Amino acid sequence: MTSYEPFGARLRRAMDERGPLCVGIDPHASLLADWGLNDDVSGLERFSRTVVEAVAGRVAVLKPQSAFFERFGSRGVAVLEAMVQEARAAGALVVMDAKRGDIGSTMAAYAEAFLRRDAPLFSDALTVSPYLGYGSLRPAVELARGSGAGLFVLALTSNPEGGEVQHAVRAGDGEGAGRNVGATVLAHLAAENAGEDPLGSFGAVVGATLGDLSSYDLAINGPLLAPGIGAQGATPADLPRVFGAAVRDVVPNVSRGVLRHGPDAGALRRAADRFAEEVRAAVTAS
Repeated sequence: MTSYEPFGARLRRAMDERGPLCVGIDPHASLLADWGLNDDVSGLERFSRTVVEAVAGRVAVLKPQSAFFERFGSRGVAVLEAMVQEARAAGALVVMDAKRGDIGSTMAAYAEAFLRRDAPLFSDALTVSPYLGYGSLRPAVELARGSGAGLFVLALTSNPEGGEVQHAVRAGDGEGAGRNVGATVLAHLAAENAGEDPLGSFGAVVGATLGDLSSYDLAINGPLLAPGIGAQGATPADLPRVFGAAVRDVVPNVSRGVLRHGPDAGALRRAADRFAEEVRAAVTAS
């Protein structure tokens, strides 16, 4: 049986070599228009290829948002397949932002679509939702382990609606009672990553816009994917305050803050380099 290097080890090396920045690839219709592109498959392909060619060779992670490709049907998914393969060939790790979450054989099928090594959409990691119960993710966890891939599990998200679920406190007398849902997800991830070195492969999505998170144990021995830098209002300088001692494991995501500089490839590279340097400086100074 083939043994693959775990995602966590590959991610730590990429973060140390290239810095921890993740650039999101979110081809909104408005961004396509800003680039002077049509809101069609041709515009989608031009947008995606330009971003990959500009930054895939210099940032640690690219994070395509699957929905913006799926909306064009099979031809859009074909663009996504090509983009993933081109990005990985250029040396970037790809986190597929699809937020899949289901149970049993359906969860297993979602996992196979993105985490099976020979799948057309195989990605280094996948975002998943635990809100059918953390145990519902087990098929994805097991496949990720076997294929050297990883997961980023929604824990404390940056959208304001998330709090009604993630801050809800568990009732009862059993293990975890009295702890809120977000903290419970973090505890599960810490257990998944126990003993892994240099970094576990099972990360959490934790918004950079959430302010002081000192009441949460973010030391999960895994990466923390942090959306919210740039257009959503957070800055690289905020990272040490938000994430505290866990800041070295943070993978800050910037999407529009970089993408708005297209379609000029040089401007995209300069924007990505600027954010990467600001993130590196903030993490190093903490």
